[in-house]
Amino acid sequence: MQIGMRAACALAATGLAMGIAMTKQAEAAHIDSLTVKTAQGKVHGKTISDGKIKAFLGLPYAATPVGELRWKPPQPPLPWKGVRDATNFGARCAQNRIWDDMIFQDSGPSEDCLFLNVYAPADATPNSKLPVMFWIHGGAYEAGSSSEPRHNGDFLPGKGVVLVTINYRLGVFGFLATAELGREANGASGNYGLMDMAAALEWVKANIGQFGGDAENVTIFGESAGADAVCVLMASPAARGLFHKAIGASRGMFSDLFPSYNLEAREKEDGQWVATLGVKSLAELRALPAAKILEAAGAKGAVRFSPVADGKLLTEPLEATYASGRQAHLPLLAGWNRDEDNSLADSMTAEKWKAYAAEHFKERAAEFLKLYPGETDEQAARSAADFGGDSFVAFGTWKWIEAQRKTGESPVYRYHFELAAPPSKYHSGSFAFHSDDIEYVFGTLDTRPGAVWRPEDRKLSEQMMDYWTNFAKTGDPNGPGLPAWPKYGKDDEMIHLDSVVTAGRDTLRSRYEFLLKGMPGR
Repeated sequence: MQIGMRAACALAATGLAMGIAMTKQAEAAHIDSLTVKTAQGKVHGKTISDGKIKAFLGLPYAATPVGELRWKPPQPPLPWKGVRDATNFGARCAQNRIWDDMIFQDSGPSEDCLFLNVYAPADATPNSKLPVMFWIHGGAYEAGSSSEPRHNGDFLPGKGVVLVTINYRLGVFGFLATAELGREANGASGNYGLMDMAAALEWVKANIGQFGGDAENVTIFGESAGADAVCVLMASPAARGLFHKAIGASRGMFSDLFPSYNLEAREKEDGQWVATLGVKSLAELRALPAAKILEAAGAKGAVRFSPVADGKLLTEPLEATYASGRQAHLPLLAGWNRDEDNSLADSMTAEKWKAYAAEHFKERAAEFLKLYPGETDEQAARSAADFGGDSFVAFGTWKWIEAQRKTGESPVYRYHFELAAPPSKYHSGSFAFHSDDIEYVFGTLDTRPGAVWRPEDRKLSEQMMDYWTNFAKTGDPNGPGLPAWPKYGKDDEMIHLDSVVTAGRDTLRSRYEFLLKGMPGR
């Protein structure tokens, strides 16, 4: 019996030792999975979302664009020795404070900002070959960051994708175009922020496989200026082959808000602005403190810095590229929100709306009022909101979608986001406002301060995450358990994202065909 007891004890001890060894092996494997070797060196990340997601933050995809590299194309990042900590966001790009609802989790603004973040499922390995979703934030090319909580990667990668979010140079540092810069760069200036995006895509191509992503299945997606950038990158030879699908939310570069000026006009305008800084050479301009440049760029009446047809990254006006079918031929999912701009509706009455129509559309006023009616004050306010949203976002996005459908030789899926969000700290009232859709797409509803979410918000967010990730996987948003999303073909069928998701023909085409005849200033 003693022998039996000893044997049992021995077996128990052996089992305990094996259990401890296996636990240590599992812990070592977990730690090892958070260390990834990139082309520049090793990085060590962390787990988030209760251990379900691996996050690698603040990874440099280009050299620091300061000194002689200010206003130059991004250069390769420098290698490092040892293991780089990748558990904190890198600094956001230098910018002025513009929108209160932009909340950041980084250390602050800096010119040293060309960082990206990678989020992957906890069990992803270099053999996983998961679809990659590459996010370009909005902010009018003037503000924003990959560290904004609303596009955190806590949830979207849980749908079986690898998520990449990036910083890129903004405002004057990202889009200044002058003749002197052009001479230095053999005829092209501006678009440094767009060049950053292309450089980040190159980094993804070289490195994303180590994180579990498939470099041959990359979807670029963005909102507002980020969607403009998607539209531009589809037209740019510099980005060709670096991505395979595209999603654009609430803008497209077919807009008067960010016209792709010809280079000569932009260089003249920007050159006149530079002259106000009191510098006599490009070297003196590069030597100015970033704070002084930002202050001048933020002054009332200053130049607005945005993409330009520079002859290299953007070889011609976008409309010409798409009309001739020279853009990337790949699947596109795009649309906009119901209430993109309600500012025109403030205090609107039927009398004011008819006067507005007469003033801005003159002999076309009667036709305008048929499409945007205003027989009552309530109807006038709704029509003012509709026209405000159309002129700000919808019309330009519609033109992009139409152009891709006509010459892109690939499936197009169109949506209209209609669920009015509950009031929140920075957005009073209940509207499907500009940028409202971001938290739904990323599953980050709880990052919006002050919002009290309803079951229908949670349900729609889950559906949108499925649609978006399905599209990234296959080029088709449809999947099990989802309402059918038809292709945007000859019957103009689209999907309506609301508390109940429905599909049907577009009923707004007549508005945009009317606006094609001429869009007056507001």
